[in-house]
Amino acid sequence: MPLPFLTADRAFDTADDVALPYDDRDLWRRPYRPGPWRVGTAALMLLLASFVLFAAVIIAATGGVSSAGVVFGVAVVVILCALRMLRMGAWVSAHGVRQVGFLTTRTVAWQQVASVRTVQQPVRWLGLPRTVQGQALLLVRNGRSAEPMAPLLTTHNSDFLARDGAFNRAADAVEAWAAEYRRD
Repeated sequence: MPLPFLTADRAFDTADDVALPYDDRDLWRRPYRPGPWRVGTAALMLLLASFVLFAAVIIAATGGVSSAGVVFGVAVVVILCALRMLRMGAWVSAHGVRQVGFLTTRTVAWQQVASVRTVQQPVRWLGLPRTVQGQALLLVRNGRSAEPMAPLLTTHNSDFLARDGAFNRAADAVEAWAAEYRRD
């Protein structure tokens, strides 16, 4: 027995990374899906938070209300960290490109962009200090110092590890946004 609601989804899998013509291009969007490493880590953090919340309820039931508040606060911090991890990555809109990190967010207007290109270089493996040879999408800004920023995307970050095709599609999408809006 076919399940039409599942098969209809599969027909649009390849076009999910492309903005549709009726989409509002002024809204910030990620031109790719979060990778399995990022989603898996966030899921494990949320699982840990559920155990910590359960511990807070048990502590509160035994009478330690102030201790339960501290444990509840720890659970909220873990939940917020998991949600922030899911927001990390490169985002694009008609205004520019935004690189969201765990603690920082940098936004560059398209008028300040000199070039966006994919280069072969040593990249960090899953954000750790260890480097491996891979590809990176670099954004070079206009101005006196035409040095590239930190890579927007790499083949070995938590979104694209072992997903070279997804990296290529995402890099092409960001380069297309840059080509479209840098002219204006």
